[in-house]
Amino acid sequence: MAERQERTAPESLPTRIGQVVMLHHGGDREEARRRLLALWAEIGQDGDPLHRCTLAHYLADTQDDPEDELAWDLRALSAAEELGDSAAVHSRCPSLHVDLAADYIKLGRSEAARVHLNRARGAAGALGDDSYADGVRAAISRLELRLREGGSPGGEQWGPPRQRPT
Repeated sequence: MAERQERTAPESLPTRIGQVVMLHHGGDREEARRRLLALWAEIGQDGDPLHRCTLAHYLADTQDDPEDELAWDLRALSAAEELGDSAAVHSRCPSLHVDLAADYIKLGRSEAARVHLNRARGAAGALGDDSYADGVRAAISRLELRLREGGSPGGEQWGPPRQRPT
């Protein structure tokens, strides 16, 4: 019983997400997707917005279809918006908008990509001065360049680095 309570405690969810993310970064995309979906089912559509944002953000990265990736990134942004004006939102929004811009580029929707790149650039001002913020800003620049060139990101990594789940 105690083990079950520990496993379902909200404070353990970020650790569990982090473990699955490591699995994904280790190359097991399908298993990571399966486990992230199980966590999503566990917290539900009405679960804590911060957890839903984090899960959806990572679930997007495990998708094979660009439309599915976009849908998960939109869920992540929607959950972030539920958090209001908080530090958690300010640290995630630039990355969320960069990911959405990359999604739209993959789908050939350059105007929607530009909208999200502009939002990412505006939100990036709230980021600190660290390697994560540098990575987000570099991703914005790479996507802007790609849009100017009229190409799509292909299989390259265009999004920002991921923060540790919190």
